[in-house]
Amino acid sequence: MRNSNWVDYYNSRCVTVDEAVAVIKSGDLIIDGHGCGRSEIFGPALVQRADELKNVTLCTGFNMGNSLHVDPQYEGVFHHKSLFNIAPTRQAQWEGRASFVPIHFSQQERAIAAWQPDVLFTQVTPPNEDGYVSMGISVDFTRATLDVAKTVIAQVNSNMPWVGGDALVHVSEIDYFVQEDTLLPEIPEATKISDIDRAIAHNIASIIQDGDTLQVGVGAVPDTVLSLLDSHKHLGIHTELGTTGIMNLMKKGVIDNSQKTLDAGKVVCTLMGGTREFYDYVNHNPNFEMRKSSYVLNPCVIAQQKNMVAMNSAIEIDLYGQICAEMIGGKQFSGIGGQLDFLRGAMMSEGGKSIICLPSTAAKGTVSRIVASLSAGSVVTDGRCDVMYVVTEYGIANLWAKDNDERAKQLIEIAHPNFREQLEEDFYNKIHKVV
Repeated sequence: MRNSNWVDYYNSRCVTVDEAVAVIKSGDLIIDGHGCGRSEIFGPALVQRADELKNVTLCTGFNMGNSLHVDPQYEGVFHHKSLFNIAPTRQAQWEGRASFVPIHFSQQERAIAAWQPDVLFTQVTPPNEDGYVSMGISVDFTRATLDVAKTVIAQVNSNMPWVGGDALVHVSEIDYFVQEDTLLPEIPEATKISDIDRAIAHNIASIIQDGDTLQVGVGAVPDTVLSLLDSHKHLGIHTELGTTGIMNLMKKGVIDNSQKTLDAGKVVCTLMGGTREFYDYVNHNPNFEMRKSSYVLNPCVIAQQKNMVAMNSAIEIDLYGQICAEMIGGKQFSGIGGQLDFLRGAMMSEGGKSIICLPSTAAKGTVSRIVASLSAGSVVTDGRCDVMYVVTEYGIANLWAKDNDERAKQLIEIAHPNFREQLEEDFYNKIHKVV
């Protein structure tokens, strides 16, 4: 079919959104799109069929856009399976209308294949002259799901940028097409940078050297870190999420990917989220390559990048160096994502560095984020052996190859001054007096 016949196939499979969701049956497992690449037209159309369906499961990761199916009125009709909680889905999970799957980003493709999903909702560009579409800014686990789902339904959106690599799919691999142009969700650059965020970012930037390959995220601290790297040279990017800040440094010649060990000359990521300007910049830009999450987040791949620097955040850290980055008060707040994948890969990289950053306090300065023991009900997202640098606004602790006493001492030194004396006492009483 990979010739002129693709046009006939494509035209015969173009349907309305209502016709597309009509194929959903009770008991189906649907893998929905991911991040800013998730289609926003299928969810509203699907809930219109609520009276006809029951026990339909929708699985998403970082779930941008509407989440109408988690509303209490649809309990028993739709069940949400979350790979990463956000505001509406975490509330549904806390109230029992959703479940959470603890799994590393690098392993999500494997898990989804084992689930044998019935349907994939995704979003693609219009086809080119050879019958290929691009999945654009969302490849992650959705590209691999396309290979195993029984039915693939794609929104064809001319606002989706064309990006190469694993994003390219022939129309013959998709069952139904819904042609509808909608604006992609955007993640604006941070504009309100607190003094604490700025201090943390300055500390992180001091660790980054010319020629490093970076993993970055979104938010005030990552955006500020990137803005502080103007004087650096030959930086590279291997990251799960491509952002607007990467574009800014590419335009200045700071990021050229010339010294990457793998994929030299390319920004490699598995999904993107940024401004409209960023989406326009990556459109047909050969300097960007989208790869599956099983590649981008594979610690063994990450480890092959010399001078790999992984930057991630935490909710709290104990004096052993154990990290909780996903739970608050015993409740699942976000998810595991690719944090440990990158921390472990960076630790194995020649010249690599793993960095965890966090403000020293929470709750308007009344609670220390550096604690003697993790909060009751919390989980360990990252083990104490997986973190090299911990950064707060008060400095940098290097935990690499340090014994327990040295770790505690360095972490207490970067805690908020109001909590240091208590942390010292807690460390002595809870650790040295353990019997």
